Amino acid sequence: MYPNQPNPTNTNPNPFLVNQEDEIDLKVLLFNYLQYWPAILLCMFLGVLVAFFFNRYTTPVYKVESTILVVDDKPTLGADLFESAGLGIQGKSNIDNEMGILKSYSLAESTIQEMDLNVAYFQDDLFKPRQIYGNTPFYVSLDWNQAQLVGGLFRMEVLDNNTFELSIEEDAFSVFNPKDPFYKSRLENFSLPKSIYSFGEEIKGEFYHFTINLISGLPGEIYFFRMIDTPSLALSMRNDLQAAPLNKQAAILTLSMETPLRRLGENYINTLMEQYLKRELDEKNQASENTIRFIEQQLSGISDSLEYSESQLQEYRSKNRIFNLSQEGSLIFERLTELEKEKSQIQLNLKYLETLQSYLDNNQLGDLVAPAIVGVSDALLTSLVESLSELQADRARISATFNDQTPQMRDINSRIQSTSNALKENVRSAVQNSQNTLADVNSRIQMIERDINALPATERNLLSYTRQFTINENIYIYLLQKKAEAEITMASNMPKNKILDYAKAGQQPVAPKRSLNLLIGLILGLIIPIGFITVKDFLNTKIEDPKELEKAIKVPLISMIGRSMTEDNLPVLNNPRSTVTESFRSLRADMSYLSPNRDKFAVLFTSSISGEGKTFVSINMASVFSLMGKKTILIGLDLRKPKIAEDFGLPNDKGMSTALSSDISWKEVVKSTGHKDLDVILSGPIPPNPAELLLQDKFGKIIEEIKQAYDVVIFDCPPVGLVSETKELFSFADISFFVFRQGYSMKGNTEVLNNLVEKGGVSKIYGILNDVHIDKGYGYGYGYGYGYGYGGNSYGYHEEVQLPWWKRALRRRS
Repeated sequence: MYPNQPNPTNTNPNPFLVNQEDEIDLKVLLFNYLQYWPAILLCMFLGVLVAFFFNRYTTPVYKVESTILVVDDKPTLGADLFESAGLGIQGKSNIDNEMGILKSYSLAESTIQEMDLNVAYFQDDLFKPRQIYGNTPFYVSLDWNQAQLVGGLFRMEVLDNNTFELSIEEDAFSVFNPKDPFYKSRLENFSLPKSIYSFGEEIKGEFYHFTINLISGLPGEIYFFRMIDTPSLALSMRNDLQAAPLNKQAAILTLSMETPLRRLGENYINTLMEQYLKRELDEKNQASENTIRFIEQQLSGISDSLEYSESQLQEYRSKNRIFNLSQEGSLIFERLTELEKEKSQIQLNLKYLETLQSYLDNNQLGDLVAPAIVGVSDALLTSLVESLSELQADRARISATFNDQTPQMRDINSRIQSTSNALKENVRSAVQNSQNTLADVNSRIQMIERDINALPATERNLLSYTRQFTINENIYIYLLQKKAEAEITMASNMPKNKILDYAKAGQQPVAPKRSLNLLIGLILGLIIPIGFITVKDFLNTKIEDPKELEKAIKVPLISMIGRSMTEDNLPVLNNPRSTVTESFRSLRADMSYLSPNRDKFAVLFTSSISGEGKTFVSINMASVFSLMGKKTILIGLDLRKPKIAEDFGLPNDKGMSTALSSDISWKEVVKSTGHKDLDVILSGPIPPNPAELLLQDKFGKIIEEIKQAYDVVIFDCPPVGLVSETKELFSFADISFFVFRQGYSMKGNTEVLNNLVEKGGVSKIYGILNDVHIDKGYGYGYGYGYGYGYGGNSYGYHEEVQLPWWKRALRRRS
């Protein structure tokens, strides 16, 4: 085995070597990226710069937060009976439902209407208009009962204290129709009929009607405004609002929203919470309002009866000059009054029960009246009515957020239906009991009326008038008392939920996150160029990595030739201390191992295509052998595209084509290069049949004579991937080299070499990688003879004559 030649049967168990290979790959990868370090640094700087300007000119966004306490209701009397009966009546507030109510569209709508947010005002700024809130320099009043333009942006320039110029800044208008508020139609190419208006002047059109009033704007100032319809704004604000429990155990909700206008966010959340509590209080007062309305209906009838009975009593007393009952009549009257009072109470209760039954039958659950307020003392009935009222109120609140098909609505509808059925059954039973009680009282009244018949007619009539007046008076006083109690109850009602903390905006913005944005800009500035380089290398079809080439070819990769830093193609002769010269010396040293015990030998150089540097390698290998005193001849066999003559500055007037096509001896075409021990046979004039010339027997005889006359014979052959005659030339060489060029040769060219070995039967052929770029980091640790140092790190071993920087850049791109 030759040095550096891989042995497929040799498996090295030493793990240190494996780690060394991994280290080499990482080093190569690092150098591949480091060669683009100016571009990477520039991208990182640009990334940080973009992030800086983004932080500088992005409108800061603040987080506004508040907290609200959701208080659990106390269980009503008899609730345990309902739960044991399977009615599922719940006394506790549902946190999820309260969150849904706070984020409901209807609550957002009422909040917006309360705050008058339908016009957004903007001030002229550096890049785009900046929204302002609060002390606006002008005010726009609209009539939302008419069609209005929404969505687009108006521009207003104050001309003086009386006039302004109005124009369109963003033409993205839609028409809001109050008859169909949730569906707007797009308006294309809208324009105003004129541009100069007076403050306070009505600006009317088919799709707009508004007035602009000046508050504090100064002449020359420019402002903008946008009209937003309530449905769109309510949907937007609802989506911006976040509601979440403070923690899993606490019944405290946190309301928050992120907005660039801190004062607007604070006012909106505070107004939202007030509307939420107001809505809850209105629902709680609904029962008291129903009771007052029921009592007022009863009072309207009994007041007429009371007035009529009072006038009859007074008229009878005046006419008959009798004012007081006898002792016997007074006793009878007292007994009768008690029974009549009891009868009136029973009749009032019965009327309430019949009204309640009618509400239940007609599904008028919103008009329920609390039983206790009219004197009904049935605990179960009272609890059922209160529970049904609460369920109905909860349903009204939840319906603002959920539709009838959601589990929440189906659950509460089921509980309302169960409670309603139980209440209907209880009311039917109460009506029957009241009717029985009323019949009993009527029978006792009839017994007393028999004693009344025994009294004198005058006293009997007086007792009748007094009895009627007393009955109406007691009922009237009783109803007034109950009405006062209901009004006191309504006045004392308070929302069960409470505001703990009013909205407060944070002092520091939550966006943009300045440090994070700078870090992201820096990372993106690093990742983008590295990603681009990685993709570029992944899609690259050229040979770059020597180890990849070594794995791809079936023969050893014997050497790597570095990139020459000069335009001279003879660095071995003209710059003997360069790193490129040293790499040729290293390859010359390897020749003694590749062809041992031989003083004379022939070396062939070829490649797959033109431009891979085989002529450059051939010339310098011939030069390096001549420097050690060996008589060397370089033969140019590329009869189609000769190049050697240009490098040595010789005329290509005669050469190998001349010797093969005429009777001229090969010795007559040998030319001196001007360097000791180095001769050259040029390819000569281009013949019409180069393949046939090289395949004739005469060529073989010439080569044999040359080998006898010279110690080292170097063949510069045409590319084997392009012409056919090169395959016949391998038999004349003792050692053959296949030249690849880094960054130029295609990866598929390795198959040309592999086919020569596997199918062509070519033996003793080796690979050479030419033009290895130092800045790519390849060559370190491979042991292929790439010199001892590079550039400024050569430690005095080599002297480099470098091209100007712009020529080096062009060579890197070539």
